[in-house]
Amino acid sequence: MPGIENVKKEYEEILQQLSDPELISNTQTPAKRGEERSSSTWDKGDESKDSSSSSASARTFEELLKRKNYLEKVIEKTKELDDIKNRIEENKEILKSKDDLELVSLAETETGQLQEREKILEKELDKLIEAKSQPLSGEKNTRGGSVIVEIRAGAGGEEAALFVGDLFKMYSKYAQLQGWGQKTLDSRPSELGGFKEIVFELKDGDVFSKMQFEGGVHRVQRTPETEKQGRIHTSTASVAVLLKPKETELKLSPADLKIDVYKSSGPGGQYVNKRMTAVRITHLPSGLIVTSQTERNLQQNKINAISILGAKLLEKKIMDEEEKMGDKRKTQIGRAKRAEKIRTYNFPQDRITDHRIKKSFHNIEKIMEGELDSIIDSLQSA
Repeated sequence: MPGIENVKKEYEEILQQLSDPELISNTQTPAKRGEERSSSTWDKGDESKDSSSSSASARTFEELLKRKNYLEKVIEKTKELDDIKNRIEENKEILKSKDDLELVSLAETETGQLQEREKILEKELDKLIEAKSQPLSGEKNTRGGSVIVEIRAGAGGEEAALFVGDLFKMYSKYAQLQGWGQKTLDSRPSELGGFKEIVFELKDGDVFSKMQFEGGVHRVQRTPETEKQGRIHTSTASVAVLLKPKETELKLSPADLKIDVYKSSGPGGQYVNKRMTAVRITHLPSGLIVTSQTERNLQQNKINAISILGAKLLEKKIMDEEEKMGDKRKTQIGRAKRAEKIRTYNFPQDRITDHRIKKSFHNIEKIMEGELDSIIDSLQSA
């Protein structure tokens, strides 16, 4: 790849900047702040508590982290592409010699496979460069902004709720690796530490271009912790990825909203069921109902609920428009419907299969730690 040495040089420079003790001490990554305070990682109310220099450092850190992750992917794919080209050349020499017919046959088979992989990698590199070749401060996406992700437990009882928790952790760690902001808007914890439902926001310029593929039914096959006989169970969780509307895209009239306040419920220690801080909002024209009880502050829960409602109304508007377009969206891989099975996580076989592209990915533990790039890159290239 032309200019790869410059890419490597910039990558090394960014690594040095990220290891600067002053930068590290003045900022926290979005996911780290999320661990300390799961309800929010960029609340406006908290911004007033931080100094302007600290906020600037945080933005610099996030930009550096995003650029580092991008350059890392370019370097890794370029290295793999170079290795493949070298192996193809080696096989060509074997094919020329024709001394060992068995070896020649193996070389022919491998060369075909390598050439297919070569085409895929070249396509992925082209897309990477096209999407993110801008300078550090200019990494934008035309469909950028924020998304609201809603994960609900499906079939499988408590095991399904635990799977919701696993998916939430996976996306949280992926967000950290991408340098995205994250904020939990609502959750309903289960008895064993999972979630019956969790709603959270991810914020950054390119978040939609990556997260749009995650909507649909995710199925898990594994032996639950509660299973004493070692049997494998199948559970499901549904994921919805909703674009958060901009202020100019959607106007909500107070007359259309019925707002109820009630006591929070579920795990949460001394603050739960003590104060009227949970919010339920009903959008009267559509009948949509949303809730938020994550924050200890009534006003913040109201803001969170409004965010969820806005995203759901925009999704409804988009779906109505897509129905009018007929079968056009069916020819594309994109945002799946809630009932559409998109992916299976098979823990005994260490395999994740995405059914839309009929492709399997191994090392499930690594993927559940947030390393989703191989799956998302494949979907973007399909």
